[in-house]
Amino acid sequence: MEKLSIVKIGGNIIEDEASLNAFLKLFSNLEGKKILVHGGGKRATHIASKLGIESNMVNGRRITDADTLEVITMVYGGLVNKNVVAKLQALHTNAIGLTGADINAIQSEKRPVKEIDFGFVGDVKAVAHKSIDKLIQADFTPVFCAITHDGNGQLLNTNADTITSQVAVGMSNLYETSIYYCFELNGVLMDFNDKNSVVKHIDSKIYQELLNDGIVADGMLPKLENCFDALRGGVHNINMGNTSMLTQENDNFTKITL
Repeated sequence: MEKLSIVKIGGNIIEDEASLNAFLKLFSNLEGKKILVHGGGKRATHIASKLGIESNMVNGRRITDADTLEVITMVYGGLVNKNVVAKLQALHTNAIGLTGADINAIQSEKRPVKEIDFGFVGDVKAVAHKSIDKLIQADFTPVFCAITHDGNGQLLNTNADTITSQVAVGMSNLYETSIYYCFELNGVLMDFNDKNSVVKHIDSKIYQELLNDGIVADGMLPKLENCFDALRGGVHNINMGNTSMLTQENDNFTKITL
């Protein structure tokens, strides 16, 4: 099977112009077929504040009321997405910016209310991998923002990590898919205070040992659970680290396999 790289970048890279430009250069130089997924939560919070709309977060997740959804749609789907696409065009990568509603790429359902009502937040239900592949086969590079839809005209705020893993699972029907989660750290760390203590390879057995030793905890726990779900869904491997893992020279990141 042909290889496909799916790269996710978070808010801190998007917020810093120099970091974003450096990342997009690395992404453009990445060989083969590829998809980019981005968030933009920090920018959305900043602009919401300017508009007098308070951002309400619970356990790191945004409560998305109607006003917040309007801001997210403007910021993720407009400001951030089109800025990224324009910068990629300048680097000769023929990108196309998308929400999950475009070409019916990613359908979600509104998250059911349990202890917390998250509002207009979506949980991914279906990825139209054949439609996405038509863009890839036409030599476009899809750039997805963190917005999906419910198939009935409603846009939904959706976690970018989840979009990344679910798109990768969908595309693994057609490609050997690899995910690259780019963030500030060098990877999964043995010691959070030592930025160079990277665990270079994690499989199911090592993961259980890290869990038992309390090394994987807090925010890293749902991230890694998400990773293993994706691997069980057909994704070939998952990589976590800073943006330099997209280069051939850097091997100081975490590779996750089953």
